[in-house]
Amino acid sequence: MDWWFSGGARASARGAAALLCAVMATWAAAASAQSPKTIVEWDHQTDGNGPKVVRDAADRFEKQNPGYKVEDSHVLNDAYKAKLKVAFGAGQPPCVFDSWGGGPLREYVNSGQVVDLTPYLRKDSAFRDRFLPTAWKAVTYDNKVYGIPTENVSAAVIFYNKDLFKQYGLTPPATWGDLMKVVETLKSHGIAPFALANKNKWTGSMYYMYLVDRLGGPEVFRKAVDRAPGGSFADPVFIEAGQYIQQLVKAGAFAQGFNGLDYDIGGSRRLLYSGRAAMELMGGWEASTIRKENPAFYKKLDFFAFPSVPGGKGDPRDVIGTVGESFTSISAQCADRDAAFKLVKTLTDDVSMQEREADARIPPVKDVPVRDPFLQRLQALALQAPSVQLWYDQELPPKLGELHKDTTQALFGLSLTPEAAAQQMEAAAKADAGR
Repeated sequence: MDWWFSGGARASARGAAALLCAVMATWAAAASAQSPKTIVEWDHQTDGNGPKVVRDAADRFEKQNPGYKVEDSHVLNDAYKAKLKVAFGAGQPPCVFDSWGGGPLREYVNSGQVVDLTPYLRKDSAFRDRFLPTAWKAVTYDNKVYGIPTENVSAAVIFYNKDLFKQYGLTPPATWGDLMKVVETLKSHGIAPFALANKNKWTGSMYYMYLVDRLGGPEVFRKAVDRAPGGSFADPVFIEAGQYIQQLVKAGAFAQGFNGLDYDIGGSRRLLYSGRAAMELMGGWEASTIRKENPAFYKKLDFFAFPSVPGGKGDPRDVIGTVGESFTSISAQCADRDAAFKLVKTLTDDVSMQEREADARIPPVKDVPVRDPFLQRLQALALQAPSVQLWYDQELPPKLGELHKDTTQALFGLSLTPEAAAQQMEAAAKADAGR
């Protein structure tokens, strides 16, 4: 009897334990069912209503997909690049993230850390066909698509203060010679011709990119990047572009201290607002920033295309910029890729694109009209351009892109000769190609 009781007690205890485990498992399953699945989304949208557009889309996604939650994070340009690099290096990237496409995204793709979105686009051709055809270039590698065009159609243009131009009898220059006359006139009246905040380096890079294109056309850069026969960053075109930059610097074309001014805190725009500078070469997003930041000045704002140069082989209709500006991708570590793609679709749906248009942005889609006449002109400039060259620091592999920014800043600072800058770039390109 004692043995029977003892064994029965043990059996009862085991049964009770099993029942308790079952109950706990049921509770856990219920709790799990009630807890939202989390999709972490990172981007660099910090200007204007950018964060709100993303959050609004996330709210719609959550409503359409009960049980899911989106954690969105918005970080300013350079800090965002560093944060993304650390996260990927640690194997803990966000599920959904944006980038500028080009070389840096290609690095993540080559290391198998980004999802190929081509199968999704094949299944949903209506979604794919909404976007402007040229928007896919920056995120297509080996005929596979790794990002969805999300933000602005953007071309770098020279913004200018219409009132100052009218005051001094100036007209938008179409040639380099005309531009230098404008520089001379503005200087003679104590006004800095250009506002430039070049602490960030990519800001000054725009001058270099345009000069290379105007002098030699897009093929010179393309051949150098692809290491095609005859392609070299020591090509005379790159050297001459550096010489033109230093001509501007020596002519006093920029407000003093330009290499130490920070674009991210409005260093160049403040010069425009105060009337201390008349022009700024910047991406089209600047119009949106200015409209939000200083509506009164926005009324004085206009733009013109970067001028042609003597004997240049490039088409003066070419632009530096991007059709998409920002592209949304999914990391390979994402546990629920299908849900992540649904989020990407919501981030780029008609409602999101309409909100971007209302925020003075030009959506990279066919079916959302741009109503602002100013933005319509910017849109036409980009869409009618024979060539749209992606920003060098995004097109190039990361290390080479950083060197390009460093050497360009040094050209502006007159601490490096155009020949030395070109030689450094070519040596680094050769070393990178030989990895």
